Amino acid sequence: MSDTDPAPFSAFASVEGESWWVCHTKPRCEKKFAALMNAERMPHYLPLITSVRRYGNRERSFTKPLFASYVFARVPDEKKARIYQQDLLARALPVTNEALFLAQLADVQRIVSSGFETSIHPLFKQGQPVRVVSGPLRGLEGVIDDPADPKGIIVTVDVLQQGLHVSIPIADLKILPR
Repeated sequence: MSDTDPAPFSAFASVEGESWWVCHTKPRCEKKFAALMNAERMPHYLPLITSVRRYGNRERSFTKPLFASYVFARVPDEKKARIYQQDLLARALPVTNEALFLAQLADVQRIVSSGFETSIHPLFKQGQPVRVVSGPLRGLEGVIDDPADPKGIIVTVDVLQQGLHVSIPIADLKILPR
């Protein structure tokens, strides 16, 4: 299944003896892995978006994966070893809640096929620890202020029992493990 295929994900619902996997490919191998899945006739989904780059006065348009290094595939249990055959895959993660997974993939497919501009956005939770990864505050650690509208981080000053709110673009933040 390609990014422009209008077929609903209900067509890929559970089949006895087959499981959905989140296939984490090696860097820049998503399209090659999708081609392998086509050759093996295994249902899969690689959401692609159009990206436009400007080089001086020239524009170049190309498609790229929405989720870098990820392809979603339904693989027959007896053929799982085949997905590793061309050394394109880093690992395959099993899908535990298939109904939720397929519903979310259907949402992704609708968004991608709508033509609206889209980008990946980290899923923040209030109080989640983060580190600034670029800019003049690189290395600074704090917690997310408001996950509904994250505009920065709060850096705590424990001795005063206060925090400083710093407005930092979300793109400059990296989620830290708790």
